[in-house]
Amino acid sequence: MSQRQHRTPRRQPPRQRSILARRVGPVPAWGIGLATMLLVAVVGVAIANTLSGAADRPLDYDVGSPGVGESAPDFELPSATGESYRLAERRGQNVLLYFHEGLGCAPCWQQVIDVQRDLERFEGIGVGEVVAISLDPLAAQAQHAQVNGVTLPILADEDRSVSQAYDALSYGMMGGATPGHTFILVGADGVIRWRADYGGPPKFTMYVPDETLLDELRAVLDG
Repeated sequence: MSQRQHRTPRRQPPRQRSILARRVGPVPAWGIGLATMLLVAVVGVAIANTLSGAADRPLDYDVGSPGVGESAPDFELPSATGESYRLAERRGQNVLLYFHEGLGCAPCWQQVIDVQRDLERFEGIGVGEVVAISLDPLAAQAQHAQVNGVTLPILADEDRSVSQAYDALSYGMMGGATPGHTFILVGADGVIRWRADYGGPPKFTMYVPDETLLDELRAVLDG
């Protein structure tokens, strides 16, 4: 049986190490700033590629359970406004629930920001309210919403109970630890009229253009 040979890492002579230690001093402030700018640029390009890719390709989705024709489980969650949000109290209007991975997912929050921007268009086709739900602490979400001018309901499902009730955890990228990219339209009578779980494998879609959402919702609400 062959045995692996383990190489002993080479060590620099003490004199050479001391020379290197003298040469490498504290990183100047401008160097830190440059590194930060480069990091922001790289992240920005990655996000842009994700968003443009979503716009260029057809977006498939699964339909989880509870699905169309089933009663939407009622829930009550704290919102970023400091008040509690109860789904049953929204009877009489169509409510679009958006389960997402949270603050660690930049495209997911870009989705929230874009929906806020186009909120009047969603309302114009019959969506009475759009609600964003993630597992993040309420204070962190509230701060992020304020910075980005988001006023639509931002809810914290910190114990995962609502995400579990809607089986949204099955479509995340974190192996069931967080919700995926799930949209559920709850009708005025409390019955689910449309559901799209975009976040499942293999594509793990993290962003859906508003035009795509509006087209899907319009087809349901006009039908």
